[in-house]
Amino acid sequence: MFEGIEAVIFDLDGTLVDSMWMWKEIDIEYLDGYGIELPPDLQSTIEGMSFSETAVYFQNRFGIRDDVDTIKNRWNEMARDLYANRVKPKPGVVDLLKKLKEKHIPTGIATSNSRELLDTVLKALDLEKYFDEIHVSCEVERGKPAPDIFLLVASCIGADPSKCLVFEDIIPGIEAARAAGMKVCAVYDDFSAHVDREKREMSDYYITDFLGLNP
Repeated sequence: MFEGIEAVIFDLDGTLVDSMWMWKEIDIEYLDGYGIELPPDLQSTIEGMSFSETAVYFQNRFGIRDDVDTIKNRWNEMARDLYANRVKPKPGVVDLLKKLKEKHIPTGIATSNSRELLDTVLKALDLEKYFDEIHVSCEVERGKPAPDIFLLVASCIGADPSKCLVFEDIIPGIEAARAAGMKVCAVYDDFSAHVDREKREMSDYYITDFLGLNP
C-alpha cells in the first residue's frame, strides 16, 4: 500500500477519529430549535460538503435566516465539548502516524469540518505533532467530491498527487481523492456501513481499522 508513496493524507471524521455519530445528534437538536424534524436524507445529502457549503444548504433548504457565520458558530458551540472530551482516535491510527513520522513520510489532513473543531480534537488527542499540513474545505472553492482540498494539501506538502495515499471513509471523499489522481484506501466506519461494498469497489485498498499497518 505504501510503496512509492510520497505523502499520506487523512480525512478527519470517520477516518482519523470516531466522530460521525455525533453530527446526526447535532442536526436533530439544531433543526428542532426551528421546529423542523430531521429529514431522513439530510446526512447523505450533505456528505462531503464544506462547513460553509453545509450552512448555505441549511439556509436554502430550511429557510434559516441566520447568516453563514452565525450558523457555523452555533454548530461549533454545539460540537466543541464533544470533540474535546468524547471523540477518540480510530483503532491503530496513532501507531501508524508514529511510524510515518519515524520514516519521514509527510502527512496531511483534508477535512470538510471547521478549522475550530479540527484544532479542538487534534489538541485534545495530542495529534497535531504528527501532521505537516492541515487544511479544511472552506479554504478551497469546492468541497468534496471535488478534488480541490486534496490537491491543496498535496501542493503544500510538495508531493505529486499520483504519489499520495488518501485514507477516507465516505463516498464523496473517495471520489474527491480519485479525481485528484491519488491512491485511495477506504476506511470502515459504522456511519457508512450501508455503502461499504461500494466503498471497497471504488478504492484501491480497504481496511476495517489501522491496526498493524506498516509503511
